[in-house]
Amino acid sequence: MAEKKPSKKFQIKRPKLPVKGKPQQPLTRRPLFWILLAIVVVTFVGQISSGGNQFTKVETSQVMSAITRGDVEQATIVDRQQVIRLVLKPGSAIEGATKVEASYVSGQEPILIDLLSASPPPKEWNVEVPRTNIFVSILFTLGPILLIFFLLLFILGRSQGGSRVFSFGRSRAKLHSNEVPQVTFADVAGADEAIEEFREIKDFLADSKKYQEIGAKIPKGVLLFGPPGTGKTLLARAVAGEAKVPFYTISGSDFVEMFVGVGASRVRDLFNQAKQNAPSIIFVDEIDAVGRHRGAGLGGGHDEREQTLNQLLVEMDGFEPHDQVILIAATNRPDILDPALLRPGRFDRQIALDRPDVKGREAIMKVHAKNKPLEKDLDLRALARRTPGFTGADLANVLNEAALLTARQNRKVISRDDIDEAIDRVMAGPQRKSRLMSEEERRVTAYHEGGHALVAHALPHTDPVHKITIMPRGHALGYTMVLPDEDKYSTTRNQMLDQLAYTMGGRAAEELVFHDPTTGASNDIEKATTLARAMVTQYGMTEKLGAIKLGTSDSAPFLGRDYGHQRDYSEHLASVIDSEIRSLIENAHQEAYEILVENRSILDALVEELLEKETLQKEEIEVIFKRVASRPKRPAWTGSATRAPSRIPPVPLKPKVEPTPEPEPTKRRKKTT
Repeated sequence: MAEKKPSKKFQIKRPKLPVKGKPQQPLTRRPLFWILLAIVVVTFVGQISSGGNQFTKVETSQVMSAITRGDVEQATIVDRQQVIRLVLKPGSAIEGATKVEASYVSGQEPILIDLLSASPPPKEWNVEVPRTNIFVSILFTLGPILLIFFLLLFILGRSQGGSRVFSFGRSRAKLHSNEVPQVTFADVAGADEAIEEFREIKDFLADSKKYQEIGAKIPKGVLLFGPPGTGKTLLARAVAGEAKVPFYTISGSDFVEMFVGVGASRVRDLFNQAKQNAPSIIFVDEIDAVGRHRGAGLGGGHDEREQTLNQLLVEMDGFEPHDQVILIAATNRPDILDPALLRPGRFDRQIALDRPDVKGREAIMKVHAKNKPLEKDLDLRALARRTPGFTGADLANVLNEAALLTARQNRKVISRDDIDEAIDRVMAGPQRKSRLMSEEERRVTAYHEGGHALVAHALPHTDPVHKITIMPRGHALGYTMVLPDEDKYSTTRNQMLDQLAYTMGGRAAEELVFHDPTTGASNDIEKATTLARAMVTQYGMTEKLGAIKLGTSDSAPFLGRDYGHQRDYSEHLASVIDSEIRSLIENAHQEAYEILVENRSILDALVEELLEKETLQKEEIEVIFKRVASRPKRPAWTGSATRAPSRIPPVPLKPKVEPTPEPEPTKRRKKTT
């Protein structure tokens, strides 16, 4: 059976990528080479043209005396320049020179001719009307101008990346090459829903008849959004590796230029290239650089960025259809994109890439651990539980840090301790062994972290304590690690109140033991204030204010984060908000203080253990805390108990017959005159 040849439609000429060790661009193709060559040629021609005319300037009387004495071998009178040049006989010289010239005054030419006629030189003498060399004149006239012109071309070419001097409007998109290492869907984990969406797009590009027969159309645009490090660009690379069509990649910032109209021209050129090689895919990374909300800038309607966005909107869904061109874009800020860009017909699908769950984190660690030697009994599932909130980039960094630590210690296998240390490095920074603390400061730090841990263990709605350390890391003198047993996607009011008490546990321990708080609780106070303010103004978790959203966020991102928030409440309500925030924090502080007072002996035992070992793991912490009594749960919140469950009044069983009210006596009005 004959082998089926691939369709010419998908045979694309791929640009060859530069190979390491290959010589760079030839010297003759560099503009600097031709500029230097022009300088050398001009200098050389000038020297040749003036090389034979090197005469020594002397007085006219000396020239006339030499002619009278017969010391002249050759003479020339240059008419227009009014100069006489002499070549003296061997053995004769004027001021040590055998070639001399003298400038004569107008009217002395007949006298010189008479002298030369009376004593003619043995070779010749003549009156010369010099001709100007056209080539030399043009070269000396236009040479400096051409030199400056080529120099400007070279500078502009370097500033625009090579020799593309007049290609401002050309697209800078790169065509994905199959010669580079390919990333496929098998290399992407923790984003199963997004992969399924792109498999459908790949299937449509390979066999579009199946969809067109039932009237289905493939999405024109796919928007990937999510926190940084969740794998948006990696997923786009996987699409490029899986797709058998041209794949163009470009950044949103490549469209923006200081020259008016350049961005719109590059958008047109990009889509023209994609249409010529259709079916094709375009990937725009960080599209928020060009797709921000129109009208949010200071340049008005003539802003260059807005003109670029207008052209992008027209190309995605204008008069000219491009069903065979699919645009994929990625951004971290979908909230600032223009609404016209997000509507159906442009970005038909918006795929959210969130932080992975336990299962996704385990799959991501398996992908990044393929080429790394791990211990045989290493449980990646347990490590995934230790990293809640980590993105794919964080997990890749964890395994890379573990490999670096293993190689630094000249070992061949990555152990669990290496990964634990790598997790701590990613969360809190590298360990600062050079920071030496006094014994008193170590004791204060131990009580501070012990207060956090003890309060977290005693409260019923906090996560379990996994680790306590007083070893400095990054900017922290120590830290307490509390991790949930399972992923959480919402938080209750009681959990937030316990979180406030846990946050204030360090400050309460310092006040209880030393009666002198330190600056170590500054970050705790900041976190507690932020959480309490969110409970009051965003989540509606106070009885006085109720479920009201207080404060609005302006949609103009150019104003900045602080100026973008406006206050839509009165001064009296602002005072109530401040009092509610202070009440929440003071109650949390008081609750943490009471827990520490009740368990002071356990706190002292924990601190002594910390000062001895400096780091305590979950098993050691549970042994110390086995005598801590759990706090009773808070009573049910009555914030909405005063409200009726329904606005519709209940239907009475028996209708009541109301007595007919007696009519009121009518009052007679007095006539007015």
